[in-house]
Amino acid sequence: MALLDSNIIIYSTKAEYAFLKNLIQSNTHSVSVITKIECLGFHNLTDKDLHYLNLVFDYFLEIIPIDDYIADRAIRLKQNNKMELADGIIGATAYQYGLELITRNTKDFKHIPDLKITNPIDKEL
Repeated sequence: MALLDSNIIIYSTKAEYAFLKNLIQSNTHSVSVITKIECLGFHNLTDKDLHYLNLVFDYFLEIIPIDDYIADRAIRLKQNNKMELADGIIGATAYQYGLELITRNTKDFKHIPDLKITNPIDKEL
């Protein structure tokens, strides 16, 4: 099981990254609630993309809420590294649940010890 980063789901709306839909629809992955917020709150969504994303979050993925453990770990990550808030929460969620993180932005998470990170996009291109 793995945690999908927001960029993986956003890329999957684009035709050239259609292979990511198979990864998402495998229904063995989770997302942080911050990923749902980032994806559905993306400023440049078409109606078609919004419909697809709503389907993704409604039917295919387990959405992990932010609890005190994740919040505390995200705080420590941000205190010790320059990170965006969303990346801190996503990284903390993957770490807390022992999940592999699937992202294109591997450099944003490399400083998190013992976190397995996979970039499926650069493998395909």
